Amino acid sequence: MFSNKDSFKKSFLKRLESMCGKGFEESTRRDQYFTLGNMVREYISSKWIDTNELYRAENKKQVYYLSIEFLLGRLLCQNLLNLGIKEVVEEGLAELNIQLNEIEECESDPALGNGGLGRLAACFLDSLATLNLPGHGYGLRYKHGLFDQKIVDGYQVELPEQWLRHGNVWEVRKPDQAVEVSFWGRIESSYEGNSLIFKHVGEQKVLAVPYDMPVVGYQVDTVNTLRLWNAEPASFGPNQDVLSYKRDTEAITDFLYPDDTHDEGKILRLKQQYFLVSSSLQSIIQSFKKENSNIRELHHYVAIHINDTHPALAIPELMRILVDIEGLTWNEAWHVTTNTVSYTNHTILAEALEKWPIYLFKPLLPRIYMIIEEINERFCAELWDRYPGEWQRIEHMAIIAHGLVKMAHLAIVGSNSINGVAKIHSDILKNREMKSFYDVYPEKFNNKTNGITHRRWLLKANPELTNLIKETIGEDWVKQPEKLIDLKRHVYHPSVKEQFAQVKRKRKEILAKKIAEKNGILVDIDSIFDVQVKRLHAYKRQLLNVLHIMYLYNRIKEDPNYVIQPRTFIFGAKASPTYYYAKKVIKLIHSLADKVNNDPRVSQVIKVVFMENYRVSLAEDIFPAADVSEQISTASKEASGTGNMKFMMNGALTVGTLDGANIEIMEEIGKDNIFTFGLTAQEVLKYEENGRYRSMEYYHHDLRIRQVINQLTNGFFSEDEGEFESIADSLLVQNDQYFVLRDFASYIDIQEKVGIAYQNREKWLEQALINVSHSGFFSSDRTISQYADGIWNIEPLGVKM
Repeated sequence: MFSNKDSFKKSFLKRLESMCGKGFEESTRRDQYFTLGNMVREYISSKWIDTNELYRAENKKQVYYLSIEFLLGRLLCQNLLNLGIKEVVEEGLAELNIQLNEIEECESDPALGNGGLGRLAACFLDSLATLNLPGHGYGLRYKHGLFDQKIVDGYQVELPEQWLRHGNVWEVRKPDQAVEVSFWGRIESSYEGNSLIFKHVGEQKVLAVPYDMPVVGYQVDTVNTLRLWNAEPASFGPNQDVLSYKRDTEAITDFLYPDDTHDEGKILRLKQQYFLVSSSLQSIIQSFKKENSNIRELHHYVAIHINDTHPALAIPELMRILVDIEGLTWNEAWHVTTNTVSYTNHTILAEALEKWPIYLFKPLLPRIYMIIEEINERFCAELWDRYPGEWQRIEHMAIIAHGLVKMAHLAIVGSNSINGVAKIHSDILKNREMKSFYDVYPEKFNNKTNGITHRRWLLKANPELTNLIKETIGEDWVKQPEKLIDLKRHVYHPSVKEQFAQVKRKRKEILAKKIAEKNGILVDIDSIFDVQVKRLHAYKRQLLNVLHIMYLYNRIKEDPNYVIQPRTFIFGAKASPTYYYAKKVIKLIHSLADKVNNDPRVSQVIKVVFMENYRVSLAEDIFPAADVSEQISTASKEASGTGNMKFMMNGALTVGTLDGANIEIMEEIGKDNIFTFGLTAQEVLKYEENGRYRSMEYYHHDLRIRQVINQLTNGFFSEDEGEFESIADSLLVQNDQYFVLRDFASYIDIQEKVGIAYQNREKWLEQALINVSHSGFFSSDRTISQYADGIWNIEPLGVKM
């Protein structure tokens, strides 16, 4: 049905009539989307079945990637692109007076993630399939995801993310493969012969029903699986409060990251995490046992990777299955478990390294708590042998201490590999944050610098740039992204530079049109599009960007002779619903935008735009249009970043601290092609160690800082002078935890250099093309190959098309 446009048209019209019960003339865009989606999924099915049969026949090692988030983005056009049928479909639809992009607008972004963690997982799945590697994702089928962001009077308002209200054309429900997950109850022990048997009594069971989604590799036959678990009632007891049980059960997969301010929310988050790992491990072991009889060989056939600490309960859950169900001894089970599980750390921020209160954990997961206690006892005994008498060291490293279960410690002790996601991040883990564990397990620690899939962030998001690169260096780079470096030979060629300038201008026009439609703001296409889009968090320092814009506003208003390269500042970010500070920063951005955009003089040279409800589909319009990429986190705090790579791949120049993957970007492209500023990671860590930073000194000694901070509280932005007092307090009273004021002057200086550099059009275009040519290193194909070889020990299967 996709062999040519005529065959496609005929199949499309016939399928639309049979599915929708109406003729083409009466059909809506949504009817057309679901018709096309079903056709594509059916086309994928044979490859999907063949891939699974191949994996069973080969019976080689497979990896299962457990993640609380998978931020996939829309799948229709990506699947068409990967299958190699996008052109046929576009031509066929065009003859029916349908634009493919109009149909795509009917597809909701799957609400299965929030930020970089989930987008990385999605890129990894794409690369696994494209490289013919046997690897699958396991996650949760959130009904509502995080939230839809609406801006009302400058404030963020959260609405339910109704991504499933029209169904999900890509999923296949598999009720025959459902498993039960147990919560609450108590554990009874007894002896059977010489064996101690544990029985879970009085538990509450929840049914985990899998919904499978195909993961299509790029122009290969491999179709892997993303399995998402949905929580449903298992059974109703005679004395059970049916409504309460149903409500509690369905809440498990209702929202991503439920509010954990109170104990009820903490319990729900912990339920989510155990529900994910228990259902996933039961499924994985059932699959393993169909082809293998010896459970002691599990680690030779299965690699389980935990993406951050959220799935760390996979370790005690695997121990539970191996000991309680499969009958292995503790030592046998521990050998299998530690050789099966590997762990990626994504942060050094203390608040992100999960710790669960025992008083909540133990009643909810009684057997799992017993197992973690045993793991902790044995680990502490090993430490005692190594460090006799060093109680403080052992207390610091313990998995259970001070009434808390420490998930990062559990993940380290129970896995065979711990990796950071950029060189500097991995070094900080080894030499500072996890040094005590590195001293014990140096062989476990390694680095795997993050990557992104160029199939979405270049081929799909920026077809104009894709075509320019193909015309310039051929098409080998599409399957071997490292060959993008061949573009470097052409960056000084006048016609290549001019064509790139035209591509960038077109993408800026597309984004400007969207800004006009959504925000009612007309922006200057010839201005610098200066973009900061990412999750809103204090360490990512959107505030530093805002204070710089406030400084520019003041300078323009006060100095009639001040000349500035016109610039459009574009923001996009969601703030966690309970993150008061972050939501205040969003309000501040909007208050600043009102000032700037409505000032007759200032608005001639700068504009401020906040793009509502930042998500993957919106990001695909933003990255290709950007001139400047803001990567300004406090050095040492951003583990890697992947937005920096997406901007780079689309020819934006980075303004960044020496943090995360920014450092490796600089090493690739050279110091002359990136704008760096601010404290180094070592300087930040030294300040934190000696406590000698005094933010108030910068307030008193820099008039520019004093002016912008005073404007936060003197009614400049709001009749309510207390509106932004908490932001001012974070900088002065709380001593500016993320060194915004310390880096302020350096940031202003580098931004002035950016404005000057942009005026040299030829040089700027060369620098942009140099960024594009070096971006192949940051492909997730490279990252996944390193995981496959260095951690999972899996090999490609299948035959390329």
